[in-house]
Amino acid sequence: MVTIANLTIRNVDEATHDRLRALAARHGRSVEAEVRGILAAAVDAPTRNVLLELQARTADVPTELDLPARRDLPREVDLP
Repeated sequence: MVTIANLTIRNVDEATHDRLRALAARHGRSVEAEVRGILAAAVDAPTRNVLLELQARTADVPTELDLPARRDLPREVDLP
């Protein structure tokens, strides 16, 4: 059984409400449905930082490259 809760948000400034209304219109839904979607996405957001996790997992991977020594000389530059 799914329990439905009600939430009242007071004192939303007009500019925020206008942006919510425009966002809801772009998504083809009511402002109330838009806010429900935003709230659901916010609480379902990942709790871990994927980039930091990737960095930790690849910390032991060598990143230095063995590059051959340069054998050619740099070209001369003509300065005006």
